[in-house]
Amino acid sequence: MPSLVAPAIPPGSLSRLPQPELHLHDIVLRPWRASDVTSVTEAYSEPTIQYWHAKSMTDDEAAAWIAAWPDRWEQETGGGWAVVNESGIVGQISLRRMNLAEGLADVSYWVTPAARGRRVATHALSALSEWVFDELRLHRVEVAHSTLNPASCKVATYAGFAFEGTKRREALHTDGWHDMHLHARLIDDGDSG
Repeated sequence: MPSLVAPAIPPGSLSRLPQPELHLHDIVLRPWRASDVTSVTEAYSEPTIQYWHAKSMTDDEAAAWIAAWPDRWEQETGGGWAVVNESGIVGQISLRRMNLAEGLADVSYWVTPAARGRRVATHALSALSEWVFDELRLHRVEVAHSTLNPASCKVATYAGFAFEGTKRREALHTDGWHDMHLHARLIDDGDSG
């Protein structure tokens, strides 16, 4: 069935671009590398990352996860970045469930325990949002997090993502269904922190 509206972002708009490396004050967002397997496996063995993301990874699973990101970029369904500082990988941020026809995506992030409390996730989310709005021209970016995770709520708020409501029992965690807060930022919402 033909659509009565043109795609918000024409097909090929993402795949024609190289995945960027974004430099901030003391962190860099860079595409994942095959050599990052150990860092990913270690991060997903950390209890709070496991809890909020409801997964762990073996080395083989981490290698497959890393290897999938270039295909997702080419297929225009997502993109993943390692968040790196002088000590190595301190987090991850990814565009998930990207829909260029609708001009939207949602974002996932985590930060290693040693890097928490330094606004690493906030800076990464702000930088990635600026790129997707300025370069890709997405219309809307969303963050959803468990209502039991106030740290993620602060990250989204500090990065300029307005709280829009609660999605009841939307995500299944190891301890059952969690209500999820929904935050969003639109292309014309202005700069973030």
